[in-house]
Amino acid sequence: MNQPKIKRRVGKYEVGRTIGEGTFAKVKFARNSETGEPVALKILDKEKVLKHKMAEQIKREIATMKLIKHPNVVRLHEVMGSKAKIFIVLEFVTGGEMFDKIVNHGRMMENEARRYFQQLINAVDYCHSRGVYHRDLKPENLLLDAYGNLKVSDFGLSAVSQQVRDDGLFHTTCGTPNYVAPEVLNDRGYDGATADLWSCGVILFVLLAGYLPFDDSNLMNLYKKISAAEFTSPPWLSFSAMKLITQILDPNPMTRITIPEILQDEWFKKGYKPPKFEEKDNTNLDDVESVFKDSEVHHVMEKREEEQPTTMNAFELISMSKGLNLGNLFDAEQGFKRETRFTSKYPADEIIHKIEAAAKPLGFNVQKKNYKMRLENTKAGRKGNLNVATEIFQVAPSLHMVELRKAKGDTLEFHKFYKNLSTCLEDVVWKTEEDMEETK
Repeated sequence: MNQPKIKRRVGKYEVGRTIGEGTFAKVKFARNSETGEPVALKILDKEKVLKHKMAEQIKREIATMKLIKHPNVVRLHEVMGSKAKIFIVLEFVTGGEMFDKIVNHGRMMENEARRYFQQLINAVDYCHSRGVYHRDLKPENLLLDAYGNLKVSDFGLSAVSQQVRDDGLFHTTCGTPNYVAPEVLNDRGYDGATADLWSCGVILFVLLAGYLPFDDSNLMNLYKKISAAEFTSPPWLSFSAMKLITQILDPNPMTRITIPEILQDEWFKKGYKPPKFEEKDNTNLDDVESVFKDSEVHHVMEKREEEQPTTMNAFELISMSKGLNLGNLFDAEQGFKRETRFTSKYPADEIIHKIEAAAKPLGFNVQKKNYKMRLENTKAGRKGNLNVATEIFQVAPSLHMVELRKAKGDTLEFHKFYKNLSTCLEDVVWKTEEDMEETK
């Protein structure tokens, strides 16, 4: 395969596909052209940051995150700025989300769940000791590396718009409702540490039970269940595991178990190995200040080329597959994920036309720009309107890869949408001879 032209470069980083997006930021796959190391590039819009008066807080959060070097927290390498953007360079984690593991494989055995929970508590405890709170802990924000170790993503960056008032408490309701602590919902102020711990308790329950402790399609009913800590223990849980979960999911933050107490818990301590890592104090924070300076001397160089389907090289293909096996890129069944992909031998323009024709009858508005599309459901679902981002990549002159990614909304609704869409696109999807034999 020919080495592709670089469509976009930020400083020394070659920028590739989008791998996630939120209200204030977009995350793209990138590669350090000097070392070949893959990274995740988080891109924030500077105008939005300044408009929402978030500059000082982001500076503070980024500076703190640069100092946090823990094996179970996604590493922040460096930060750069251009006239319009802030670029945060993060460790690229290849093993997928904990969410996918739970949905695809169900509940875990206690030993496996305990190992992940120990790593989660270690990460949370370390960050809290440095005054950094997550406020949106959930399985979608827990990544797994190639060795199956847990990595907390977005620590200190997920809630950059939140403010602490004079009473030292946070006052903004944030996070995913099912994982949010009762004191966050009652709007009387809350402590970031105890609120994070509640979310850890919900995550432990989900790992062991395979379902949420608090769930209801009616938001008010859900809030009532959370406020009363009203949940049912599954019969397969051990007494000691259930006892710990009950102590964490205490609706009163003043009597809720603390992390030092969890570290002494008999169930938690079983097979516990404290993380080994070196703390270095020689971190350079000069780049954090320079990000917000208007002088072009401090701006990173951005280069772009004319728009065409992004050419994907072998390096990026391998980064998207597990264990260097490219087969799973082209599998029809990819499980419940927040993104999915297929390959096609159709021209890129024709693929876009086919997706648009298939999405509109399913109730989606379609926005197109170059070889990217945004599909938005006109009807609100469980978590607002489902938004699907679509991008077409050129793998070879006559072969394209199409990626569909949930940008907003519910993951299970995205999976249902993709199944409906794929039925309409059967003639577009490239099938190997082996696939043809299986369908006979």
